[in-house]
Amino acid sequence: MAQVSSPHSPFISPLSPPNRKLSMCKPPAIKLKPRISTSDSHCSVRFSRRSWRCFAQKQSTDQLERLFSNLNRGSMKHEPGSLTSSIFLVAGTTVGAGILAIPAVTQDAGFLASAITCILCWIYMVVTGLLIAEVNVNTMCELGSGGVSLVSMAKRTLGKLGVQVACWSYIFIHYALLVAYVARSSEILTNNFGIPLWESASLFSFFFGGICYFGSQRIIGVINGALVFGILVSFTSLVVAASGNLEWNSLLEFHLEAIPRSIPIIALSFVYQNVVPVLCTNLEGDLSRVRKAVVFGSAIPLILFLIWDAVILGTIGGLDANNTGITDPLQQLRSSNGIVGPIVEVFSFLAIGTSYIGFVLGLSDFVSDLLKLPSGQNKPVPYLLTLVPPLVLSLLDPEIFFKALDFAGTYGVLVLFGVLPAAMSWSERDSDESESLKIPRLVPGGKLTLSFIMGGALLVILSELFKDIQAQF
Repeated sequence: MAQVSSPHSPFISPLSPPNRKLSMCKPPAIKLKPRISTSDSHCSVRFSRRSWRCFAQKQSTDQLERLFSNLNRGSMKHEPGSLTSSIFLVAGTTVGAGILAIPAVTQDAGFLASAITCILCWIYMVVTGLLIAEVNVNTMCELGSGGVSLVSMAKRTLGKLGVQVACWSYIFIHYALLVAYVARSSEILTNNFGIPLWESASLFSFFFGGICYFGSQRIIGVINGALVFGILVSFTSLVVAASGNLEWNSLLEFHLEAIPRSIPIIALSFVYQNVVPVLCTNLEGDLSRVRKAVVFGSAIPLILFLIWDAVILGTIGGLDANNTGITDPLQQLRSSNGIVGPIVEVFSFLAIGTSYIGFVLGLSDFVSDLLKLPSGQNKPVPYLLTLVPPLVLSLLDPEIFFKALDFAGTYGVLVLFGVLPAAMSWSERDSDESESLKIPRLVPGGKLTLSFIMGGALLVILSELFKDIQAQF
């Protein structure tokens, strides 16, 4: 994860000698008395014998609990990552700009069809997130350190080709989504406060970017939790205000032929996998807590998406008869109900803000890994490279929001968070070297599950590519 530069910042103290690989936690045959050594930048536990065992909280079992300890650089005290904060991080990262586009891409399919699609996409994205967590923890074990990004994971499991695919896909999807977030948030600020577009875009980018750079892990968790709480409040208000005109019969519409067109945007709406390496570091490689953070953190957005889609599609069913001429469901609601407009703006801004934080953390950590910067130190260069390009691109084309979402969902998400996690896991499980680590598998099913994950993503990508080629002729 991108670490902070304050004296109270948590940093990782892997309890292992340099250049030694972590192994599966097992109770040592002889009880050893540790000697604790501290310094300004390092805290480690060394045993009187030269043999090394991976650290665990409960030495009486063979179940891996955590690989290392996060220590506060000021107090040198153990600061284990909060499961609640991790759940909020996943939920906040997931509830982004994608939810704003869901009604527009699912109205042709109908609510019933889109609800089934949402649930299936959620299951798919949970599986890929757990695959990333599994490979990430194995990679931390092998490298003997935390803060392992997708680049290191791809290099270890897929070699140079995997690194290239991971790098370009990761950069593409993150910059595309950050551009979309800045474009929509700046539009909201400009419309409501009357400030120039470039000022609103800069204000949003550097305010939330500054939170990620200067804030400690705990502060970021508190802010993200407050934003998620605001999302829930505004979302509830929106549902109450818009549900007065809900037509229940319109929720039973089911048009199977329109489902494929909605899959890329729905898959994009469930993206959180970019913060899974951050979770694994924050939660100290504790697989049980990582699994709970992924499942529960992504389940919150699933519930929100279903309710959101039901309210919007159920309400506009009665508005279609008025022939408003507006195709965007949210615009239809704004034009028909004056109360809904401001609530939608607040909800949209908070949803974008939480997702923006997660993507900035993930991309800055990725850039730091590319630049081979030391883990546990905040440097301005990765954050500048993360914040400035999306800001510039959003100002060059203010109408880029929907184009960026569609392109990122079709060709970015399903490669980076569909094909790649399954390919990395396949390579790792086939490797004789990885078997010695004996990390419990988070996803059952073996190669059949992995084949389904890769095949499903490739099928959607190829079908969308074929449609795009056809549209050019």
